[in-house]
Amino acid sequence: MVNVEVFTVSNRSLGKVDISESSTVKELKSKITNISKISIERQSVRQEARGKDLNDTIKIESLKLGSPAKIFVKDLGPQVGWSTVFLAEYAGPIAVYALVAASNGILHSSLPTRQSSLMSSLIYWAWVIHYAKRILETIFVHRFSHSTMPIRNLFKNCTYYWGFAFYVAYHVNHPLWTEPPVVISYLGFAMWTICELGNLSVHLLLRDLRPAGSTVRKIPFPNGNPLTNLFDLVSCPNYTYEVGAWLGYTLMSGCLPALLFTLAGFYQMAVWALGKHRNYKREFQDYPKKRKAIIPFVL
Repeated sequence: MVNVEVFTVSNRSLGKVDISESSTVKELKSKITNISKISIERQSVRQEARGKDLNDTIKIESLKLGSPAKIFVKDLGPQVGWSTVFLAEYAGPIAVYALVAASNGILHSSLPTRQSSLMSSLIYWAWVIHYAKRILETIFVHRFSHSTMPIRNLFKNCTYYWGFAFYVAYHVNHPLWTEPPVVISYLGFAMWTICELGNLSVHLLLRDLRPAGSTVRKIPFPNGNPLTNLFDLVSCPNYTYEVGAWLGYTLMSGCLPALLFTLAGFYQMAVWALGKHRNYKREFQDYPKKRKAIIPFVL
């Protein structure tokens, strides 16, 4: 049994708890709730005030807390379910894009109405299918290691996705928008299609690595689907395919806002991919050394 003193990240003592060395961090969180009234979902438990959040499955004995034993907890604030956040941030862009497309005549009443074409229809449906796919993956595919996230992320993420949806839709549906050369447009459509299928293939593989209701982590390897072979080169091929899909969409639409959206998304996904890549290498001693994080052979 270990007697642990619990501090806030501002170094204020909340009290002490007794816990078995064979217990997990999640069980420690339960005891912290009893002395702090901070619910388990709101707790970020660390060994240092500015340290990394400890995974719920870690055993207390592996932390080597020393004597006197200390632990730090940060209140993450009001929480909301991951699924709720994803459904809101992914349904919004479909609705925003559709509303902008439908109100084209109102927004640009002084300009002649642009006739719809096959490519403009493909651009519209590529947008809708991408976000519909994300919604279905949230419901049926993804298995989250945490059940909640800070509610502030809901507003931040929705502002990002909905704002770019309006920005892209306004330009693509503008009466003065002109299609890129046919070869470039269809090259973009082919690239978008392959990358969307690749992204789905990777998500399905990652789902199968983690049994339902668990936080098990394993090294992902290709599973026979040729689109998963990108795992031989990068740790996060789902992000690689995501960026590729938006590059394809940019070629299809010839739209600068779509390129800006792609670059913003790439920056964020590169940050996530580098973090996950470091975690894989730290957690698994036999992790493949030739893999990069998101761009084969480069990054």
